[in-house]
Amino acid sequence: MFGYVRARKDTMPEGAWENYEAVYCGLCHTLKEQYGQRARLFLNYDFALLAMLLAPADAMRVSDCRRCFLHPVHGKPACTGGSWLEFVAAESMVLTYWKLQDAVADEKGPSQLGGRGLRLWLKRAYERARAVCPAFDEQVSTRLKELRELEQAGCASLDRVADHFACILRSAAPETGETGRDRAMGELLYHLGRWIYLIDAVDDLAEDSRQGRYNPVAVRFPKWSQEDREYLRRSMDHSLALAGAAFQLLADNAWTPVTENILYDGLPSVEELVFSGKWKEQQKKHRREHP
Repeated sequence: MFGYVRARKDTMPEGAWENYEAVYCGLCHTLKEQYGQRARLFLNYDFALLAMLLAPADAMRVSDCRRCFLHPVHGKPACTGGSWLEFVAAESMVLTYWKLQDAVADEKGPSQLGGRGLRLWLKRAYERARAVCPAFDEQVSTRLKELRELEQAGCASLDRVADHFACILRSAAPETGETGRDRAMGELLYHLGRWIYLIDAVDDLAEDSRQGRYNPVAVRFPKWSQEDREYLRRSMDHSLALAGAAFQLLADNAWTPVTENILYDGLPSVEELVFSGKWKEQQKKHRREHP
């Protein structure tokens, strides 16, 4: 995923932010234990949301205090030891590998060589990860191939291209046999995936234009007027509303207050920052303050 799935700290219930960071830290430690130190470099908060959604109802919010190179002395609370964390870690490796594969095809010169190096660097970790989630691996590889074909053809339909990434994210939740739960989780992840694909396209408009790369928003809205922006935001907000409605059908777990915050406060805030052109600057500021 792309790093747009964030919580909003100032509207979090008391204690919820610590639980949010604990699952993120737990996923980071799980990546290191399962796939090596380098795997941690590709972690973002998008996968933390997936981990919270897939966590069983009886999963503990914090089970350990772990040290790392960022917290070497006192350590930091982290969720550990859950098979659900191991499964999400595997999916993150699979998606990262295939996204790198996709990026290599887009780049040229030194950037392409760098992408190939990263892909080779992660090959062994990817091979271990795909053994954990083979069905997800197949969906990712197939859907990204079909998406690339649409992009190369200059597809002007936002829904056709966004559908492929939405289907990838929907497949990240394995079926449990509980029809109602599986349908609700699938709908939530599908509409979240659609929103992620489109917000990424809006965020990359200027850079894609400079690089001469395909961008579905630029093809669909060549003038990119205020009316176009409002139209697209209504469509994206509808996806967020459908994701939120599906979430209400899922059973509560330890992270329900956090996931509610992400879906109802965090994502709309990120959308506003991206459309106003402030998202990239805020991310730079965050990296300076949290190196």
